Amino acid sequence: MKDNKNARRKFLRQIGATTLVSAAIPFTTSAAQEKAEERIMRYDRPFSSNDTIRIGVIGFGVQGHFDLNSALEVPGVEVVAICDLYTGRIQNAKEKFGKKIFTTRNYKDILDRSDVDAVLICTTDVWHAQMAHDALAKGKHVYLEKPMVYKIEEGLPLIKAAKASGKVFQVGSQRVSSIGYIKAKELLASGEIGDLNMVSAVYDRQSSIGAWEYTIPNDANPDTTDWESFVEVTEKMEFDAKKFFWWRAYKELGTGVAGDLYVHLLSGTHLITNSLGPESIYSTGQLSYWKDGRNMPDVMSGVMQYPDSKEHPAFQLNLRVNFISGGGGKEVIELIGSEGVMRIDGDNVTVKHNIMPEAPGFGGYDSLFTFSKDMQNELTREYKAKWTDEQTKRKQIQDVVFKAPNGYSSHVDHFTNFFDAIRDDKPVVEDAEFGFRTAAPSLACNESYFKKEIIKWDPVNMKLV
Repeated sequence: MKDNKNARRKFLRQIGATTLVSAAIPFTTSAAQEKAEERIMRYDRPFSSNDTIRIGVIGFGVQGHFDLNSALEVPGVEVVAICDLYTGRIQNAKEKFGKKIFTTRNYKDILDRSDVDAVLICTTDVWHAQMAHDALAKGKHVYLEKPMVYKIEEGLPLIKAAKASGKVFQVGSQRVSSIGYIKAKELLASGEIGDLNMVSAVYDRQSSIGAWEYTIPNDANPDTTDWESFVEVTEKMEFDAKKFFWWRAYKELGTGVAGDLYVHLLSGTHLITNSLGPESIYSTGQLSYWKDGRNMPDVMSGVMQYPDSKEHPAFQLNLRVNFISGGGGKEVIELIGSEGVMRIDGDNVTVKHNIMPEAPGFGGYDSLFTFSKDMQNELTREYKAKWTDEQTKRKQIQDVVFKAPNGYSSHVDHFTNFFDAIRDDKPVVEDAEFGFRTAAPSLACNESYFKKEIIKWDPVNMKLV
């Protein structure tokens, strides 16, 4: 494991983050190169035992596994405790990390341990706020999976608790740590696509797993899943293995595509634009294909209006998630400006320019041809006297593609930022306030969907209007 980490660091050092490169170099500033290279190379140094950060994982399902794997890619991180309600995942933890790993079905046991510095909370959405409050109260640093909260009203109290704790609190939407998104932020601020006016964000899938129909073990029952604990913070309900393993699809436990995927799209958009959030939110959807008992849509669209502010001009954000897309799966954000379009696909960025000519349009699909010949000739002479041929042409600028290095992981980078903040007392980008500013509008989409109405939001004070 250690050799693999060293090899990866050596590889990244050799190719450098400066291979977030383009076909045309002028857009890549030396300052940005140095900053990105520092970001990737930060851990190319020895660590003493004092540097070691010991973590506990609360929720060892699909996301818990991915999060832990990425966390352990960061040197000086050690897992000492794992919690999950399902007995099969407890056994899985022992098989992966040995019998010495502390395991429990009660997350408070992990919070009581003095050898746990930080916790990764990777549970059902309905538990997020409660577990985060409890962890902060016990003096733990917190990495909380998105969405930060299950209900909008849980947001401000959790922000207050995170600030009061003095501990590092980071929400888990890795796009905000991506070198691709950071490059897009730089390009937008430099005016590369002119004035922003619209963002189109899509997260499509076309598979049963993508639609959260995960494999259910044969031994799933109320005892092996500790069902009573699972529904402790919800209204009581009869055991349902689907609700335990496919919880994202049920509004009693999860937040659907809005809380799972809209949050990613908003996190990226907010990072790039420096936005505080939208002022109006509307969402609609339907259950098209995955009619498996779920009560959340599998096709959903949202429209958010962002006000003119010191951070950015007014723009509209169009969101789309389609779980049965014949186009296959994709995650793409397009920022549309007055002079071009910037497309973020994964960690890569493409910039296409379309700049209007200085002169206004004349002729062609125009009313000119409907006038008399004399009037057409008169207007043509006036136009040519006022504008040169060069002023009537569109300015041609080559498209630019910025690519992240092979093997780059924004997920690992996000955890690197988290552990850097713990070690060096540095701020994190996706703190509680940032996390809530993306979670609240996403959750408001669910409210809009069920109520069939536009939701008004105060992005400055972070509250419903």
